[in-house]
Amino acid sequence: MSLNSEKNQTVNVEPPEVNLAAPRLFEGISSWVVVAKNRRINRTWEELLLKAPESTKRCYIHLCESPTTRQQGKVFPLKGKKYKGCWEYEVTGGDRVFYVPDESRKKVIVYYAGSHCSPAPTP
Repeated sequence: MSLNSEKNQTVNVEPPEVNLAAPRLFEGISSWVVVAKNRRINRTWEELLLKAPESTKRCYIHLCESPTTRQQGKVFPLKGKKYKGCWEYEVTGGDRVFYVPDESRKKVIVYYAGSHCSPAPTP
C-alpha cells in the first residue's frame, strides 16, 4: 500500500466523552458523573437547556442523583435487545434525553438530547 493511499483513508474514530454542561447552581452536587457521548450531544443538551431550563435542570438532577429510578410516563428503561441498558427521560412533551447509566462506575452517558424521535436512537 502506498503512503498516499494511507493518508487518504479516513478513520472512523468516536469523539471522546465530554462533561455534560451543568445547569448553573447545580454543578458539583452529583453522586453520579454525567457526560455527553461527544461534543455534538453536549451542544444539543445546551440547546435543550436554553429551550426548557427548568425541565432540563430537573433532568440533570435526576441523572446526577438516581438515573435508574423510574418515574411513571417520564423516566423508564427502553425495551429490546438493541436498547439493553438504555433509558429515556421525557424533558418536555416533545423533547427527550436518552442515556446509559453505568452502575459500577457511577457514570451516566447521555447519547441523545433533543426532539422526540421514533424509533428511539441507539447508543
